[in-house]
Amino acid sequence: METNQKHTWKSKLHEIIYEADTPEGKLFDVVLLIAILASIVLVMLESIKSFDEKYHLFLNISEWVITILFTIEYILRIITVKKPIRYILSFYGIIDLLSTIPKYLSLIFVGTHALVALRALRLLRIFRILKLVRYLGASNQLANAIKASRAKIAVFLFAVLIASVIFGTIMYLVEGEEHGFTNIPKSVYWCIVTLTTVGFGDIAPQTPLGQFIAALIMILGYGIIAVPTGIVSAEYTKATGSNSKAKISNEEQEQLKSVRLNTQCCANCMAQKHQDGAEFCHKCGCPLHHE
Repeated sequence: METNQKHTWKSKLHEIIYEADTPEGKLFDVVLLIAILASIVLVMLESIKSFDEKYHLFLNISEWVITILFTIEYILRIITVKKPIRYILSFYGIIDLLSTIPKYLSLIFVGTHALVALRALRLLRIFRILKLVRYLGASNQLANAIKASRAKIAVFLFAVLIASVIFGTIMYLVEGEEHGFTNIPKSVYWCIVTLTTVGFGDIAPQTPLGQFIAALIMILGYGIIAVPTGIVSAEYTKATGSNSKAKISNEEQEQLKSVRLNTQCCANCMAQKHQDGAEFCHKCGCPLHHE
């Protein structure tokens, strides 16, 4: 009787911590996301010296409270699975560990507490909580369009690189070292910065001819920025055009059939992506929930 109660307790806790299909699971994940965001904000505020000097004690205590809560959560995640090593070595397991230990390391190594910003990676769980997998069909179309455009984009970027070397060399010859263009690599750097319309302003042409060339490069930069977008847009339009609309529609339907909107996680092998309403794990055959 005691064993069954313990088993039920672990199963219920596993369902709350690892899944988001129940009200308790959703609440746990929402609270977890709020704690992660709060921790990141605290670290950002702590990096502001004036704010840290005034509220250092509050920031430190708050960060320790959140760290302890994350530590308890990490331990509970380990004890609620049958094979803890699977979770510990999993992607999320490593992320959870890396987001927990920096505050403890700060007791030994000064300055390492800033590494708690790694907790931002834990926000990846929002895809599971909000069930954003339902949008995979549209995202895959965009990914396929980018993949189909990679050769054209690579050729385009190679041409831009050659143009940057040519214009950079010309500017080196026109402006010279006295105007900051001390060598060809630095001149190429200036050309890339100008071509991308970033314009740091650390180097600027001084001669009329150099300024004229710079103006041409700036105008050329606007056209260059639009080219990759046009290439990807053309491929995306081609993929979703009227000639292939029926085919794409069928592919999307098949894909949507394979997308599972539940968040069931097997306590034995940590497998996910089970069919909606499944009672047993598709990988190891263990029951997904114990009554």
